[in-house]
Amino acid sequence: MGGFFGAAAKNNCVSDVFFGTDYHSHLGTRRGGMTAYDKELGFQRSIHSIENSPFRTKFEGDIDAMQGELCIGCISDSDPQPILLRSKLGVYAVCNIGVINNAEALRNEIVDNCFASFEAMSSGKVNSSSLIGALISQKDNFVDGIKYAQEKIDGTMSLMILTDHSVICARDKRGRLPIIIGKREDGYCCSFESFAFQKLGYEIYRELMPGEIVEFTPDSFTVLEKGTEDMKICTFLWTYYGYPNSIYEGVTVETMRTRNGEIMAEFDIKNGTLPDVDYVCGVPDSGVPHAIGYANRSGIPFARPFIKYTPTWPRSFMPQSQTMRNHVAKMKLVPVHELIEGKKLLFVDDSIVRGTQMRETVEFLYANGAKEVHMRSACPPIMYSCKYLNFSRSNSELDLIARQIIHEFEGEEGVKYIEEYSNTNTERGKKLRAEICKRLKLTSLEFQSLEGTYDAVGIDKCKMCTYCWNGKG
Repeated sequence: MGGFFGAAAKNNCVSDVFFGTDYHSHLGTRRGGMTAYDKELGFQRSIHSIENSPFRTKFEGDIDAMQGELCIGCISDSDPQPILLRSKLGVYAVCNIGVINNAEALRNEIVDNCFASFEAMSSGKVNSSSLIGALISQKDNFVDGIKYAQEKIDGTMSLMILTDHSVICARDKRGRLPIIIGKREDGYCCSFESFAFQKLGYEIYRELMPGEIVEFTPDSFTVLEKGTEDMKICTFLWTYYGYPNSIYEGVTVETMRTRNGEIMAEFDIKNGTLPDVDYVCGVPDSGVPHAIGYANRSGIPFARPFIKYTPTWPRSFMPQSQTMRNHVAKMKLVPVHELIEGKKLLFVDDSIVRGTQMRETVEFLYANGAKEVHMRSACPPIMYSCKYLNFSRSNSELDLIARQIIHEFEGEEGVKYIEEYSNTNTERGKKLRAEICKRLKLTSLEFQSLEGTYDAVGIDKCKMCTYCWNGKG
């Protein structure tokens, strides 16, 4: 996916942006970048690959050389960012987060109509920020240009722009991703993650509304375009993507996950499906708070029968190769034998996507002597590949284990019955869960319901995007 951080302060703010951007490292694994502006030095930019090294190790040397009262930084899972552009609006740097589904069509339209040319990346694709800049430049000012770009883009686009006098940030028009503004005595900042600026002395000033565009300098904060109430924030931010102490729309990730686990336990208690197990466990890292909530409500002790070794591979999805990601995930799980051997275990994971890593985890537990392995998914069955962000994006929705099984059961007609398959109280729902149990060698399996997810988040469900679960975005 990706994340960004920008600041404008009365003193050099490069260090703030370095630390603030580094706090978004859980959101991306490919590229990191920073751009600063100083009246004497002008624009200074640095971009590095972070596929094999953390953001901070690549940029520690750069921040000593960079200087400026204005600075932006970006973690990207796709393109090198921020990029510098020269247009009729002046010289500026831009970075974005989201996804552009119609990038090729937009590129062709611009080339055909404007005789423009783009620098191609090694993949042959155009840098997304370069494409956004080309769209913005078709209007006479940044506000009209950003609004035009957001209307033309099929997908999601939030962005930051660094000019020679300010930082402009715009939240995507449906508010699928958050942007939070921080304020300090000497300036302002903007961030995807709210916690990223709190250790830097900023306090939460406000969250941007969907489609809102703002500009800030060290001395001022100005709303350039009012936002709307028409929000569809990604619900999966709370379930998985967001960092535990992040706050979106007033709801803290960690407390949502704990509450989510409690709701799952209440369901099992009410329906007589609470298994007789020795321990409740979380699949680290994001599954742990869901599991703690489940343990608290069920009264079953919480334990950690395996530990995730993270000093060398802090994230299981860092390698770009799926085969290597699976191997790293396997190597990271170090067992605590006395908590596994002869024990009946219930695990809570944030989600079941393809099932590959979960199958290997279950096999790992049985190989270390587990007697039973039960599983609870902290969200409903994933039925659709996300078309708004980069989560669960795949070449085919048949890569998703739930859709794959439904297709095997009913062929092309199966898509008509997705709602039934998601519901554990229907015959189709029971059949899906039984088949996943069989394939993953689970003793029992249940998914959090959509209503349970709504309750765990606690905001108006009409404002939450649940496309990956029910196809409604």
